[in-house]
Formats: sequence, C-alpha cells, structure tokens
Amino acid sequence: MSGAYMLAVIIVAVVAMILAISKLKIHPFIVMTVIAIAVGLLCGMNTEDVINKVKAGFGNILASIGIVILSGTIIGTILEKTGAALTMANTILKLVGKERSVLTMGLTGYVTGIPVFCDSGFVILSPISRALAAQSNKSLAVMATALSAGLYATHCLVPPTPGPIAMAGTLNANLGLVIGIGLLISLPATIMGILYANKVAGKIDIPANPEYTVEELVEKYGKLPGALHSFAPILVPIILIALKSIGDFPSHPFGTGAVKMCFSFIGNPVVALLLGIALATTLIPKSEKKNTLSWVTDGVTNSAGILAITGAGGAFGEILKSLPLADALSSSLLQMHVGVFLPFIIAAILKSAMGASTVAMILTSAMVAPLMPALGFTSEIGKVLVIMAIGAGSMTVSHANDSYFWVVSQFSDMNTQQAYKCQTGVTLVQGITTIIVVFIVSLFVH
Repeated sequence: MSGAYMLAVIIVAVVAMILAISKLKIHPFIVMTVIAIAVGLLCGMNTEDVINKVKAGFGNILASIGIVILSGTIIGTILEKTGAALTMANTILKLVGKERSVLTMGLTGYVTGIPVFCDSGFVILSPISRALAAQSNKSLAVMATALSAGLYATHCLVPPTPGPIAMAGTLNANLGLVIGIGLLISLPATIMGILYANKVAGKIDIPANPEYTVEELVEKYGKLPGALHSFAPILVPIILIALKSIGDFPSHPFGTGAVKMCFSFIGNPVVALLLGIALATTLIPKSEKKNTLSWVTDGVTNSAGILAITGAGGAFGEILKSLPLADALSSSLLQMHVGVFLPFIIAAILKSAMGASTVAMILTSAMVAPLMPALGFTSEIGKVLVIMAIGAGSMTVSHANDSYFWVVSQFSDMNTQQAYKCQTGVTLVQGITTIIVVFIVSLFVH
C-alpha cells in the first residue's frame, strides 16, 4: 500500500474528525475512537489487529499519564475552591506593584495557568482584573487581554495542565524537561501578550466598573491561605520532578545510591503530584473540611473528559504507529526540512478548526509520534521541542468556536468585534512568537 494512499486516508480522516467535532458536535472521544478504527481498516489492517491496537493504545497512554492528569486537575480544583489562586494573584500584585498593573495581570495568569484550566483561572481572577483596571485607570480590555495571555501560555506549554502532560506521555518525553523548558518558552509568549495588550487592546476603551476593590475582594472572600502555603502544591511537585530529571543525567550528580533512588521515587510525576494533592488538602480550612470529598470529586469529574479524549488520542496514535507511513514519508519530510513547523501547522489547523486546545495537542502528538525519526527529533530535547511546537500551534487561534474566547468576552465586557481584536489577535501573536523561539532553539540543539 502506497504512502500517498495512506496519507490521503489520514487527511480525509482528519477533515472528517474536524467536521464531526466542530459541526456535528459529536464528543471527541467517540469521533477519535471511530476514526482510529476506520483508518486502520482502510489501510489494510485486519479487524482483530485494529481492535487490539485501539485497546492497547487507549490503555497504554492512560497507564502512562492517567494518574498525573487526575492529580493535576484535583490540585487545580482545590486551589480554586480554597482561594489559594486568589492568594497567588495577590502575592504577585504585591511583588510587582499596582503601578505595573498590566504586567501584574500577565504574570498572575502565567503562574495560575500552570495548575488551573485557563477558563476557570480567568473567571477566578477577573474581579482582580476589574479592580486593578479601576485603580490604575486602565481599560478593562488591556487587563483582560494581559491576564488571558498569561493563562493561555502556560496552559498550552507547561504541565501539569492535561494537554502538555498528554503530549509528554505520547511522545515519551522527560516530564521534568518539559516543565523546565515549557516555563522558559512560555515567558516570551506571555511578554508578547502583555505588549499586545498595551499596544492594541489599549486602544479599546472599556470601563472597569468594579464591584469591589482588591482589598474588599480579599475581605469578601474570607481568610485566605498564606502565600507559601498556596504556592506549595504547585512548586513542590515541580521541584521534585526537576530533581529526578537532574538525577537521571549521565553524569549522576546525586550518585547511584540511596539519594538517587529517593529522588527517583519522590520525583516520579505520579508520586510528586500525589504529594501535591496532599499539600493542597492542607489548604482546606476546618470549616470546609466537610467539602473535601466533594471538591476532590469535582476534580475527578473535571478530568474525566480529558482522560477519555487522551485515551482516544492514544488509540489513534497506536493505529498510526502500526502503519508504514513514517517509512513512506521519511525521505520527502527530510527533503522538505519541515522540522518543528509540521507539528505546529497541524496543531494550528486543528485548533483553529475545532476550538479545543487540549484536543488539538493530544491529536497532533498522536499523529506526529510515528514521524519523529523522519523529522529528526529523537533526542530528549528534540521531543520537548516538538511538544513546544504543538503547544504553540494549539494556542493559534482562539476565536468563536473556542469556549475560552467567550469566557474572556463575557467576563471583560467585550463585544464580539472587540473580542476578536483582543483575544484572537493575542493568541495569534503568542503562537507565532512561540514557534519562532522554538525554531531558533532547534537550530542549536535537537
């Protein structure tokens, strides 16, 4: 069977997938699973092999990162419910200063977007955005765009957000390295978002009309947890995962004995994020202890859809891996020198068409996985660069078919035209900025 035929089947499958999800409103889990089976059958696999590959792909990816996704979602839910996310925002505000309010909102989004879904993070922090806009005499459009930019950057590039975790699992990348490089590469995206907010969104005058000042908001929210306590459920797992990655270096900086074994255990993403959950539960005040189970259940429920889509993406990826597609395309890919741009373009098309960043990340990583040798990104750093390229594509662009587009619009008093100018514009700028940074880095190391 020719490579051209298989490629045509996959292109038709992707178009069908986009139409089914975006137009027919069929759940991505169903669509991706059915498409995976169809692609396998159309490409000549026998029925038993197709079903076995789908089941194996689904199970393998969830075995790899299922617990991590669940844990990250639970941590984010508890940070939201206990007011710890508000504490983090207030801490950054004190460090940066109200006179640099736009920078404050961008950095607040950057930090909050690591554990909390960008939709939820924007809703939680929008009252602070209004209050700061009023105090600094800025348009609400500026503050909302800066906040959105920070949230979106880390949402698409930094674990434990489900999309980047799923990509790391699919491409078998070092999670500690993904976190470290993701934090660095998401900074230029955040900075460009802040600049865009000042230059473009600043021309749109939307009065803040805050219901509360920042101080009144904190008082209304009740007694908030301390700053160090609030950051701990995020920072401790990240530090532990990073230490494990350092310990795994060929130079053995922690030796090969008990110390390395200890870091290897507690720095395993599963253990590190379970410790993060334990730290997060200590944020729950005594008066709310009765809600602990329901809050954890909310986190589990919130992750269910992501787990289903991730599993379906793994099934689709397993089918693709079983096809000789990579061998058929290797020479042409190498001749075209597409590098990091291929995963970026695929993710950008899927995101723009479907409106779902996480789905675009999971699906693109599944499609790209068998092509990694042809693209020339088989090293640990190479895998991470591909993940960053996919993340860049998945933030390009947020528009009317993206729920986040409407969240930003609703909670910042923008009309549709203003939302397109601010939200669609800033995500386009962020995506392009990120892929340029990734491409420059890939020239030196991959």
